[in-house]
Amino acid sequence: MDPMMLTSTDPLTDLLNGVRTSGAVFNQSNLSGSWAARFEDGSPLALAVLLRGSAWVIPQDADPVRLGPGDVAVLCGGTPYVIADDPATEPGVVIGSEGRCTNVRGEESVAARTPGAPPSGTTEPDSTLLLSGLYTVDHGVPSRLLAALPALAVIEAELGSCPVSSATFEEITREEPGQQILLNRTLDLMLITALRAWFTRPGAQIPAWYRAHGDPVVGPALRLLQADPARPWTLPALAAETGVSRANLARRFTALVGRPPMTYLREQRLTLAADLLREPDATLARVADRVGFSNAFALSAAFKREHGVSPNEYRMRETRAKT
Repeated sequence: MDPMMLTSTDPLTDLLNGVRTSGAVFNQSNLSGSWAARFEDGSPLALAVLLRGSAWVIPQDADPVRLGPGDVAVLCGGTPYVIADDPATEPGVVIGSEGRCTNVRGEESVAARTPGAPPSGTTEPDSTLLLSGLYTVDHGVPSRLLAALPALAVIEAELGSCPVSSATFEEITREEPGQQILLNRTLDLMLITALRAWFTRPGAQIPAWYRAHGDPVVGPALRLLQADPARPWTLPALAAETGVSRANLARRFTALVGRPPMTYLREQRLTLAADLLREPDATLARVADRVGFSNAFALSAAFKREHGVSPNEYRMRETRAKT
């Protein structure tokens, strides 16, 4: 069995398994007075951590949300957003791909922030200290994780969701051997810690996928499908493995997951195929074999029905998006 297919009995581990960036970009800014920055980086996932002071996160199509000291904002989907001292403040800078910073006219106004760039702005004690981290590429960000998240999730400081302090940030951004891998893993740790707090916070509405993992019938079935999606599963075979009748499994699975077992499996295979196609050396035949399609033609036909483009078109589109 492929190690990447392994799963656990913990639904959060199943969801977060495989989250790994290879191009994290961080920036720490000291901000005072009236300020606002518009983020157009296109990052599939981004984090904003308020280490000191207060700020507002203004998503493109949602209401502003206030951040206090220690709060963490997770932004999902790559749509533009603004972080400002006040929702009414007009952005003065634009953060583009890989942390490139320009003014609103597109002119380079501040040197692009490399992973090891020093903090910018003032060091006044009453200023706002903002730490941002960007996933500059979406390889390693599973599609079903993105589908499970809202456009903006704010985790409050009392949940203890940020493992990185200003002093820690200064340490990890020192230009020494292994710096990029340290930044990558730090961003992964920050994301996983934040999402663990988000999904288990008091009063959270438990998603259907979470309830399904805890069900004594559907949970084992989900783990079997996720652990070995390439296996030629049938409803009778899955029911036999879980020790229940076909009718009982189909009824409970559909009620909790929202679709029948074989429909869910097909969707998961295609989601996994989309993730694998981002790997530069993955051939279509190899991807088809790993996700359970009989050949490359069968995968290509199913993929186009699901995504509206062929696997090759999808791969080219994703490659262009990263450049």
